[in-house]
Amino acid sequence: MDFLPEKIDDYVVAHSQQEPEILKELNRETWQKILNPRMLSGDFQGRVLSMISKLIQPKIILEIGTYTGYSALCMAEGMAKDGRLHTIDRNEELYDFQQKYFEKSKYSDRIVQHVGNALEIIPTLEEKFDLVFIDADKSNYTNYFNLVIEKMNPGGVILSDNVLWSGKVVEQLDPKDIDTKALLEYNRRINEDPRVETVLLPIRDGLTISRVK
Repeated sequence: MDFLPEKIDDYVVAHSQQEPEILKELNRETWQKILNPRMLSGDFQGRVLSMISKLIQPKIILEIGTYTGYSALCMAEGMAKDGRLHTIDRNEELYDFQQKYFEKSKYSDRIVQHVGNALEIIPTLEEKFDLVFIDADKSNYTNYFNLVIEKMNPGGVILSDNVLWSGKVVEQLDPKDIDTKALLEYNRRINEDPRVETVLLPIRDGLTISRVK
């Protein structure tokens, strides 16, 4: 769901940096071959992720929710030359698709793919993170935050995707809607947590930037 009028949204996209060719190819193939292609970050949000990463120049990046690898490659654009990006996804069927594009990129030797439960994998990672992107199952957003916050370097940034959840966060809550309930709690939690300062941006389906103090 987009929250800007279509003409304004089109203007914003037209006057923003365009995606690199490898990401155009990945985008096309995702829509052609992969289920639920709307899960893709897409060109505009991808450029936002790239810009944030370039401003931070992170040495260690953690992504929770790889999907087809689009957002990982966007964040890798700003990674320090000796940096590393860990990306986690529980869907092993997407591993080869992700790997194909990672190997096509110039970051292939610095991207580490993990398959499995992020709640179990994150505690095994010994590095401290400069940039984290949370874009997985919404019911576990708070759990992911609790795991990564203690592993962040000062000044590090945690990005959280889909925090507006197609506008459901401001609608009457359906008691059976576990994801919306979880996101409402998550949005409240990170806004009140004294360890971070947070801004929620109405980009695409909502992107929160939380900077660790």
